[in-house]
Amino acid sequence: MNQEPAVEKRTVIVDGVRQVYRVAGEGPVCLVHSGGPGVHPEYLRLPGLEGRLTMVYVDPVGCGDSDLLPDGDYSVSRYGRFAEAVLDDIGARTAYFLGHSHGGFVALQFGLDHPDRLDGLILYDTAPAFGPDEREAATKEMAAFVQRWADRPEAVEAGRIWDAVNVSRTMAIIDDESFGHYLRGILPAYFADHRRTGEVAVAVTHDPNRRPENWDVRDRLGAIGVPALVIVGTHDFICPPRLAYELHAGMPDARLCELRESGHFGHIEQADAFAAAVLDFVREQRTGNGE
Repeated sequence: MNQEPAVEKRTVIVDGVRQVYRVAGEGPVCLVHSGGPGVHPEYLRLPGLEGRLTMVYVDPVGCGDSDLLPDGDYSVSRYGRFAEAVLDDIGARTAYFLGHSHGGFVALQFGLDHPDRLDGLILYDTAPAFGPDEREAATKEMAAFVQRWADRPEAVEAGRIWDAVNVSRTMAIIDDESFGHYLRGILPAYFADHRRTGEVAVAVTHDPNRRPENWDVRDRLGAIGVPALVIVGTHDFICPPRLAYELHAGMPDARLCELRESGHFGHIEQADAFAAAVLDFVREQRTGNGE
């Protein structure tokens, strides 16, 4: 029986704040930054990559076992600073950076702020901007999801909860419990077919001091010169394929992988295809560099 590699938990202190991360596997280093923000990173364990890569899973500050930020400044660049501290702590001069969803924002920003620390970017179900326009677009995608599964009560409920929090504002996220209720309620929309995929456990942390932030690097994509792999699920409602196409078109050295039977969690829905895309990308870069 094949066993998953052991995971070693480590901690680095940055400005008095604990940044926890976990290391598993062997091979070239790949830093993994999960989405959210505020969603614990356990959902993004990638055992299919650990046989070929040293996977360094970050507990993003503000969730998991890492500390909250006392000043509430969870800017995308700030997350990048903590990611760089992890690379320093493990003694890695460079690494691949795999960012999922909000973690992809961090990866893109890292590509702008610290290109010398990167072997490549793996931009997984993410976007080049986040603000009111993107939230409005996601509301339309949610409505399309509900229409597609109109005979499923859990899909209708997902649409109701989304609208209550993001449109009518009749429901507020004020603590871990309400945040968890919201995310579990809308989770079916994150999959191509949630009944086929089954339950996915997610844990969350709500920091009431978290400052809201709009973020946009669309006009700077051309400055990201490191090789990039853009992965997107055809049925992703929160970061739909058109955003992946925009990333692919905007960066000078990017390739695109669309997972046709996935939503926002292709590493679960099409695990083998996801792992193959990442490993092929890494192999291509290392062969090209004569390694």
